Amino acid sequence: MAAATGAVLVVAATPDRAPEQDAKGSAGGGPHASVTLLVGRALDEGDGGIAARCAVEGFRDGLCTGWRQQRVRATARGAGSVLRGPASREADGPARTVVLPTNAGGPLEIALAQAGALTDVTVRDGHGRYVGGTLAPKSRRWTNTEPLRAGELYTVRVGAQDAAGTPVGVTMAFRTTPPPDEGRLTVEFGPRPGTYGAGRIVTAALSRPVPATDRTARARVERALQVTSEPAVEGGWHWVDDSTLHYRPRTYWPAHAEVHVTSGLDGVEVGDHGYGGPSDSTEFTIGDRIEAVTDSAAHEMTVRRNGRVIRTIPVTTGKAGFRTRSGVKVVLGKEYQVRMRGDTVGIKRGTSEFYDLPVFYATRVTWSGEYVHAAPWSVASQGEENVSHGCTGMSTTDAAWFFQTVREGDIVQVVNSGGKPMAPFDNGFGDWNLDWRAWQAGSALTSAPVPAAAHPAVSRHAPSRLRPLT
Repeated sequence: MAAATGAVLVVAATPDRAPEQDAKGSAGGGPHASVTLLVGRALDEGDGGIAARCAVEGFRDGLCTGWRQQRVRATARGAGSVLRGPASREADGPARTVVLPTNAGGPLEIALAQAGALTDVTVRDGHGRYVGGTLAPKSRRWTNTEPLRAGELYTVRVGAQDAAGTPVGVTMAFRTTPPPDEGRLTVEFGPRPGTYGAGRIVTAALSRPVPATDRTARARVERALQVTSEPAVEGGWHWVDDSTLHYRPRTYWPAHAEVHVTSGLDGVEVGDHGYGGPSDSTEFTIGDRIEAVTDSAAHEMTVRRNGRVIRTIPVTTGKAGFRTRSGVKVVLGKEYQVRMRGDTVGIKRGTSEFYDLPVFYATRVTWSGEYVHAAPWSVASQGEENVSHGCTGMSTTDAAWFFQTVREGDIVQVVNSGGKPMAPFDNGFGDWNLDWRAWQAGSALTSAPVPAAAHPAVSRHAPSRLRPLT
């Protein structure tokens, strides 16, 4: 394919068509069979709304300045040429390529200017991502259903049939106008590369907010943030606030899963919020599936690895007035020694409940200071009664074992505590306390219908080879 420089349309021979086979032709067409395609794009100087109306009107010349069409010849040999204009004839010969500053936010349409049918249209950017589209009834016009990206080189392969049914084709390329350098929307993913527990949440922090009132912009952002895993899981994003998203599977990650997180925002127009910019990807691995479930009523923690019980530990949890939060939490970090003081959780100095002491083998599960830790002062109560100020206490030996066994992202659940439920987002990762329906309600893609054209192209794997609609 010829190289494209600037915002140009380039036409070249289709590499995957066999010229010697095409040269044989058919009874109705022969080696000289061809059809003329109309290729329409929105220009940057035009108004986006007008350009969209031009597309609906089906390439009517002179309808507006924001929409431009070119005529391209597709032949049985796979070669093509850009014709001079709507009135050009084959005898006029090809004209030189016309520079068109293509607007990534506008539509792209490919239609037939004469009898025949489109059989296959594939649009792919320079990074290997496909653009979705659809063929209109009677197979005479293709329209993109996913927006183009700014600053991208696109390759378009078109297969068609002339009036006699002879296969013809052509390959084209064009480049969209680059986005402005300033103020582009980027994302910072978490966690960093490493190995984590089966409850680890994927986080996405946007460089600027996208308000909930702009559902189309949120849908574009969300669809551009891609999470894939091996083995594959069902999962989804949830908007925590205007600039933060969390991703989780429907159920916990499978043990030893490999997770890859990437952004496809670069070059995507995000409504009134400008364009997306480049962002670093991340990948991480899930270790053994460790689940620690504490039954406060039974004063006992059961720890499982990949479904098998590996230890049962006598514990004490929060007493009356300081009940341990119920629900699912995940390990946030581990600290060999922590100084714990009552005034950090609202207990006044000088009162009978105040404490100030060093604590060892402390595994953190909330940002407000809830830990699983060694509590040698309460060994007599462990397995018998709840006497703590909200943490889960155990012997030093058991706490050391727990500390060495778990990792960040492992699951720590508390049941029958009588405490307040763990909040989903503001005190650690309580995301798992939302059922799947509630989780999906926080997605801009599943909570309300989103126009297909609002979805940026991000797929590398499933080409959008399109067949006629019947």
